[in-house]
Amino acid sequence: MLALSAVAALSASVANAAVPGELIVNGGFETGNYGQIGWGGHQLQGWNSNGYNFLFNGSNVDQGGVQGSYGKLQLWGPNNGSANGLGASPVGGNFVAADGAFEIAPLSQTVNGLVAGQQYNLSFYWAGAQQQGFSGATTEQWKVSLGNQTLSTEVKNNVNHGFTGWQKETFTFTANSTSEVLSFLAVGTPAGVPPFSLLDGVSMVASVPEPQTWGMMGLGLGLVGFAARRRKAKAA
Repeated sequence: MLALSAVAALSASVANAAVPGELIVNGGFETGNYGQIGWGGHQLQGWNSNGYNFLFNGSNVDQGGVQGSYGKLQLWGPNNGSANGLGASPVGGNFVAADGAFEIAPLSQTVNGLVAGQQYNLSFYWAGAQQQGFSGATTEQWKVSLGNQTLSTEVKNNVNHGFTGWQKETFTFTANSTSEVLSFLAVGTPAGVPPFSLLDGVSMVASVPEPQTWGMMGLGLGLVGFAARRRKAKAA
């Protein structure tokens, strides 16, 4: 009975340890100032950027716009001449729009609490859009890095004054240390249009139980085997 109780306790502990914890700070971009991130006092909690990257919401993105280092900026949408369906992301609220062909620089965050050798699932919503006031077809893409690992989304082909629609992406990374830099770099063409990659709902959790959890599971199985052998010995 003691062995079985210990196994039950270990099983509960394993179950609790296997529940993933969110590692991204402000992954929905809800805490920040609208405008060009890192310029003119426009901050985005948890994130850093020195590129032509902006914080919008579903209303100001195509109506009024937000302030950047070259003046007000907005994207083509239903409120400024293009019925392309541009609007809030699937998770609502704020989202980031990054120019992929002009003064490009990543949006980054240092992720803490990682376990070296552990795999993590990174999920996010993204889309392609274009700056209002320019014309021509574009392409949009995100290059996503964790430490020295980089994965890329597909390249989206976007029509003139267009919007590609939101989609969800999930990447799996393996941590090399307890703290690594996560970055999103917008990549687009051509340089003069310009293309913008949109981002929202960034989430990162462990994809499997952490290494110490496997050790606890092994100990629990060992106790089960030990208890079974004792019962056989008593029966004999």
